[in-house]
Amino acid sequence: MHSARPLSQTIENPELHRTQFCDDVLKGLKFEPKYLESKYFYDAKGDELFQQIMASPEYYPTDCEMEIFREQTGGLSKVIRDGSPFNLIELGAGDATKSIHLLRKLLEDKAEFTYLPIDISGHVIDLLHQTLPLQLPGLKVEGLEGDYFDALEKAEKYSDQRKVVLFLGSNIGNMPVPAAEAFCRQLREHLSPGDMVLMGFDLKKHPKIVLAAYNDAAGVTRQFNLNLLERINREIDGNFNLDQFEHYPTYDPETGACKSYLISLADQQVHVCGETINFKKDEYIFMEVSQKYSAAETRAMAKQAGFKVTSEFYDTKGWFLDTIWEAL
Repeated sequence: MHSARPLSQTIENPELHRTQFCDDVLKGLKFEPKYLESKYFYDAKGDELFQQIMASPEYYPTDCEMEIFREQTGGLSKVIRDGSPFNLIELGAGDATKSIHLLRKLLEDKAEFTYLPIDISGHVIDLLHQTLPLQLPGLKVEGLEGDYFDALEKAEKYSDQRKVVLFLGSNIGNMPVPAAEAFCRQLREHLSPGDMVLMGFDLKKHPKIVLAAYNDAAGVTRQFNLNLLERINREIDGNFNLDQFEHYPTYDPETGACKSYLISLADQQVHVCGETINFKKDEYIFMEVSQKYSAAETRAMAKQAGFKVTSEFYDTKGWFLDTIWEAL
């Protein structure tokens, strides 16, 4: 999953969270083959490890997209402005470290727009309301808390102005390809003809470069994956022995799927939420996918979802693509 920033989670109802966490973990570990949901990577320690991953020398996606947003903001702003007032809606806004460059340029270019950051964390939204107007005087901010499509519906009710949706950080890569295609179709259903999407895609490149980004020499990604087992132990009465599981990443250059697994090193039993889960030696838990695309595949995805590609922006290495689609 870690093509993107963490979705910091504020737990308003700890008991409800615990029940949901238990249900999701048991569902995944009883499934054949076993899996765990990557959204649970991000507790306080997970957030910290994720920051370390992004700072590691092997991890390129953040730097590549940041370069586009720093160096090519003029081009991005020009395509997006298009003359008419609009709402700039960012899905999974986080701390807006990339989009702040675009927001600043749009203000300089006298664009008429309101920034609507969307995040599942109310804390993140509150923070943006406090910090952005200080950093960017004159910026109109209206944060929306919730998951993507619920909040998009709120955005639709907010105003009938043209919509420009940002979906950055290769967040689309956190989904298997069929789910990503379905997501783009669903996104199109929430938009009107002429609305735009600016989406970040991590591109296919030399397999060693991709694999190293998810298997750093310092072993932080390994810790990041194992931390989810630690979190299960800590929060929902698990008794995983972390020494009995090994982190195993793979990258398939044909399909573009970069996947992480935890491999059981022995026949063992693990107790979680009062239930017993059996593991065979060499059995795996599927942890996350980070999908890579060719530029041609992103164009095909746009077309099948009901968009046309208007512009493409690449970093200087050609490793990352920010593409702008217009709804037909």
